[in-house]
Amino acid sequence: MSLTVSDVRLVTPEGVHDGWLTIEDGKITHVGRGQAPGNGRSLGGRTVVPGFVDIHTHGGAGASYPDGDVDKAAQAAAFHLGRGTTTTLASLVTAAPATLARTASALADLCEQGLIAGIHFEGPYISKARCGAHDPALLREPDRAEFRELVRAGRGHVRMLTIAAELPNALDVIRDAAAEGVIAALGHSDATYEQTIAGIEAGGSVATHLYNAMPPLSHRDPGPIAALLQDDRVTVELINDGVHVHPAMLRLAAHESGPGRTALVTDAMAAAGMGDGRYPLGPMTVDVEDGVARLTENGTIAGSTLTMDVAFRRTVREMGASLVEASAMASLTPARVLGLQDEIGSISVGKYADLVVLDEDLRLDGVMRRGVWVREPA
Repeated sequence: MSLTVSDVRLVTPEGVHDGWLTIEDGKITHVGRGQAPGNGRSLGGRTVVPGFVDIHTHGGAGASYPDGDVDKAAQAAAFHLGRGTTTTLASLVTAAPATLARTASALADLCEQGLIAGIHFEGPYISKARCGAHDPALLREPDRAEFRELVRAGRGHVRMLTIAAELPNALDVIRDAAAEGVIAALGHSDATYEQTIAGIEAGGSVATHLYNAMPPLSHRDPGPIAALLQDDRVTVELINDGVHVHPAMLRLAAHESGPGRTALVTDAMAAAGMGDGRYPLGPMTVDVEDGVARLTENGTIAGSTLTMDVAFRRTVREMGASLVEASAMASLTPARVLGLQDEIGSISVGKYADLVVLDEDLRLDGVMRRGVWVREPA
């Protein structure tokens, strides 16, 4: 099936221009400037960006990936797809080994159906001092044999592991992750600058939600933030929801790492798309008030209610990024983290037609995945 989308403002890695594109069998076959030849679906000058890629999200629409319920997980994935996230990882939280293995096995079914792009273990090998919304009683030292069992349970769909580099055996598990094709993300960590560098040298290549759940940046004790920002091998995650990180610090990180090493993430939990109330996050309970999620027990920030379309708009409006820069952070850079940059992440010939349509205020107006409208533009 062939479709031409015309009269749009296209955001590509090369810049922003008025033009059109043609889609055949789910892929982009032509990207043109000016008026489209022949008839096409006119979008009235709306802005079109590539589908968003979220490498860190725990759920949405009342459903939580850590629950391991396939139907609810599909519900969460569908919710975020409707908000423009055409590729997503399902992030888990710290739990008992048997629970993690069982959940990974269930989510692998959704990976094989193409609903999610992989599984992210955020824990259990993280610091008790920086555990955030993870149950400290379930944290443990990195275990190579256990990690291999978790990977095996995911049937080839485990894509990322968040780990604290300073823990015993952490560097060995980071190396094992690389050998298994699993991205090692450094975070929820109390590491020093030097320990973080060691983690990067071992193969750590992502910073899990930079700034959050790690020691603050200090002029005498730079800690993990400086190490992660300065190393060209590391992509830093940023949660731009107006709660997790001050806009000035977001701008500082994005300036240092650049769009090519900055990935916007939501860290969304079940309450995304829902109202205030009480929600689960793995074994923990979260209260949401005025859209802010905090642990019932102690008030610690516990994920977010953010969606990627809002993160994109805030990155332009609050951080001052250009459309091209924000698009890289929301799509191309996280696609590159997953090794999918030749398939998704930009509006380019040969890639899947994963598209997000935005109105003049950069609010969501349409979503296409692999050439099919998930949400028709108005």
